Amino acid sequence: MPCPSEKTTRGRDFLASRLGIVAALVVLAVVLAVLKPNFLSAANLLNVVRQVSINGILAVGVTVVLLTGGVDLSLGSVVAVSGVVAAHLAHPGGYPLLVPIAAGILAGAACGAVNGAVVTRCGVPSFIATLGMMTAARGLALVLSDGRPVSNMSPALTRLAGDVAGVPIPALILAAVAVAVAWTLKNVRWGRYLYAVGGNAQAARAAGIRVRGVAFLAYALCGALAGLAGVVLASRITTGQPNAGVGYELDAIAAVVIGGTRLSGGVGGVGGTLLGVLLMGVIGNGLDLLNVPSYYQQIVKGLIIVGAVWFDRCHQGAGKERVE
Repeated sequence: MPCPSEKTTRGRDFLASRLGIVAALVVLAVVLAVLKPNFLSAANLLNVVRQVSINGILAVGVTVVLLTGGVDLSLGSVVAVSGVVAAHLAHPGGYPLLVPIAAGILAGAACGAVNGAVVTRCGVPSFIATLGMMTAARGLALVLSDGRPVSNMSPALTRLAGDVAGVPIPALILAAVAVAVAWTLKNVRWGRYLYAVGGNAQAARAAGIRVRGVAFLAYALCGALAGLAGVVLASRITTGQPNAGVGYELDAIAAVVIGGTRLSGGVGGVGGTLLGVLLMGVIGNGLDLLNVPSYYQQIVKGLIIVGAVWFDRCHQGAGKERVE
């Protein structure tokens, strides 16, 4: 495991990254409020929260995987296949609401478990394993839906995209997921093992930690949360869309890295991830309010992703120099 001085350095870097995100959010909010006064309206802020909810659920899941030093590129496709599975079981007069929700989550968890098994048991790099799942899950979604959106969903499921006391239900789901995972990382032994495995897998193994089992559960949980995100997305668009979720994995990974989680593993947390998700959501909302064409928005998003990874690498290198 990392020596005390290295732990202290990593902790300071993570805190600094959080403070930097908060400062960036404040500056961005002030600029947008000046350029577009309706940015701070309650309706627009609720819209931002609603829009970032799905990416937030995905980002919380991929945070767990990144803490182990792995990565999951299959999130978008898992969202699609989970939404299709849920939509198939959510027709009016059919199964109770819990059945399609559970089926969608289990479909995502199964995809995540396959990722975890291929990475931990077969020794395939996570980049390759999850890239293969990204293609396979997309194909499975097309097969299950016969290449067409699965419609005629029950009102009970589509109500998941509604509000409760003026608060979007997807935002409440994200809050519940974030609190549960953050509590697990801090208070459950498996959560602490994630940091140990990501910080130094060999030292963790020597300390008696079942590295493979810890990593396997991380991928399974990430897949389950992608399945939940797929169910929420299906409720929002009122169909199980086999082509849904394209590029979602990059948005989620970018938000997590912006939030201070290291691509090399061992450092990060849910709090920083939520800040990263919110920052990306505010940027997207601001570009919409400023009527920036969607084509240019894709360019901006690409620059943000590259910049986040570059910033992570620079911080990682600087941290090593200070420790040495």
